[in-house]
Amino acid sequence: MSAENPQLIDKYGRHIDYVRLSLTDRCDFRCVYCMSEEMTFLPRKQILSLEEIYKVAKAFTELGVNKLRLTGGEPLIRNNVMSLIENLGQLPGLDELLLTTNGSQLEKLSRPLKDAGVNRINISLDSLQPEKFRRMTRTGKLDQVLKGVESAVACGFDSIRLNSVILRGINDDEILDLLEYAMQLGVNIAFIEEMPLGDVSDHSRADTMVSNEEVREVIAQRYEISAIDMETAGPSRYYSLAGHQSRLGFISPVSHNFCESCNRVRVTVEGRLLLCLGNEYSTDLKGLLREQPDDSEALKQAIVKAMDIKPLRHYFYDEEQPQIVRFMNMTGG
Repeated sequence: MSAENPQLIDKYGRHIDYVRLSLTDRCDFRCVYCMSEEMTFLPRKQILSLEEIYKVAKAFTELGVNKLRLTGGEPLIRNNVMSLIENLGQLPGLDELLLTTNGSQLEKLSRPLKDAGVNRINISLDSLQPEKFRRMTRTGKLDQVLKGVESAVACGFDSIRLNSVILRGINDDEILDLLEYAMQLGVNIAFIEEMPLGDVSDHSRADTMVSNEEVREVIAQRYEISAIDMETAGPSRYYSLAGHQSRLGFISPVSHNFCESCNRVRVTVEGRLLLCLGNEYSTDLKGLLREQPDDSEALKQAIVKAMDIKPLRHYFYDEEQPQIVRFMNMTGG
């Protein structure tokens, strides 16, 4: 089954060709917008094995999905993860194998990832000030991440993008610094609005959320930016920066939802096929994988059937909708 003859089309006519696979809910950081400082992670028996994750990925590619993104938690801290990534990189019909990471492992793994077939990497980076970086990640070391970024750049991936979440009163004074760091390296950068997933203990999201319109206004005071039609796997809206190679992206799930063009679903590490980032509509794939481990057709049928429950849009701040209590590390990137 190729992308030209897709089977994954929801009831609103959207063609699903992009899947985000969570490899772990664990992380070596504790970013303040992603999780609480004290977290309870899933026991091993409740998460998909690497073999089960591979079976899910293979089923999706056989249904016409041509883009897979590996997420977490921090995907690169899972034991023996490179064996899975090497196998995923050989899947027929896969055009892009992407990775979202906090960068902590990239100094040693950038070259193996490139050799395994990873095309594009997104690296979370919210501050260039060591103390502030530590405050935002609670456990991270900025120099370790910057070395990882530089290692990835040196390996020549098709695309590298920095992802920055701007929080009011915390790092909103670093918008231009982060942009100019990306420009210096010749990589892209995307500013992402903080999403209301889980009850974080560090701050009130209502007080800290900075809209991307505010971020764009700060940048436009110094740089000439122009909207461009740049096709990517995800929902970023991109701008060019006059005289510079780097592209500037904005992901605005709160202020400007992009649901009408949604082409993706997520598989959590516990085996839930999550049909929407901002809703709880899901199908349990783990149970099926363990009850019928050798029945790939049953797995594909379950995935196809799940498209019927993919909602039209999310309602992050609609009081009539259920509160999203899962954290971003549980959602998968």
